[in-house]
Amino acid sequence: MRKIGLLNGPNLNMLGTREPEVYGTRSLDDIVADLRTYAGERGAALRDHQSNVEGHLVDAIQEAMTWADGIVFNPGGYTHTSVALRDAIAGCGIPVVETHMSNVHAREEFRANSLLSGVCVGVICGFGVTSYKLAIDAVISHLDG
Repeated sequence: MRKIGLLNGPNLNMLGTREPEVYGTRSLDDIVADLRTYAGERGAALRDHQSNVEGHLVDAIQEAMTWADGIVFNPGGYTHTSVALRDAIAGCGIPVVETHMSNVHAREEFRANSLLSGVCVGVICGFGVTSYKLAIDAVISHLDG
C-alpha cells in the first residue's frame, strides 16, 4: 500500500468559513475524511497534517522522509514566500505535488508566482476539493512510473 502525506498550510484550517465563495463551505476535517476514503480506494493510505507555522511544515516534510512514498501539499500563502519549504521539498527525495483549491493564476498577480513548483513533480490548481483528488492520483501515477 502506498503511503501519501497530505500537508496543508496556513489558514486551511479555516476552510468552510474562510472565503466560501473561493474555497467552498466544507471543513478541512470533512475534506480529509473524504480524501482518506478516496486514497484507500486507490490502494493508498493518507496521513494528514495542517499547520499555520512554516517551521512545522518543514518538520512534517522532513519526517515524511521516514514513512511517505509521496506528498500532496497545499502550502497556502507560503507558496509565494517560503524558501525554507522549497529547500525542504528539494532535499526530501519524495515526489511532491503542489496543490491549490483555487486557480492561483486567475487571482491576484502575486499568487501566480510559486517558489515551490520548481522542486515539485507537478502542480494542480483550480478544481476545488477535486484538486486534492487529482493530486493523489498524480502522486500514485508518478510512483507507479
